Amino acid sequence: MAEKLIKDGKVAVLYSPRYGAGWYSWNTEHKDLLFHPKIVQKVLDGKREEITDEFIQDLLGINIYTGGAEDLEVEWIAEGTAFEITEHDGYERIETISNHEWLVS
Repeated sequence: MAEKLIKDGKVAVLYSPRYGAGWYSWNTEHKDLLFHPKIVQKVLDGKREEITDEFIQDLLGINIYTGGAEDLEVEWIAEGTAFEITEHDGYERIETISNHEWLVS
């Protein structure tokens, strides 16, 4: 289970809502990248430039492309909410059932 930052019943989720390199969409095998409290705190503190390849290697022991780190944002989602990260040209969005208009046949 991934470490998470939870406040007032909401989980901090990281995503990159700018065109270019995606954060999670370019590294989908590493779910820790969505939630890790130390990465979240860097974004909240405005220290995105410190989220480097070396920082992630030291923190999680993995090698990833961190190009999407410069555009990271935090979305607070109610704990237990199902969601997915969608991406187009690196622009990521968080999609939940509540923000979709589902069609029914």
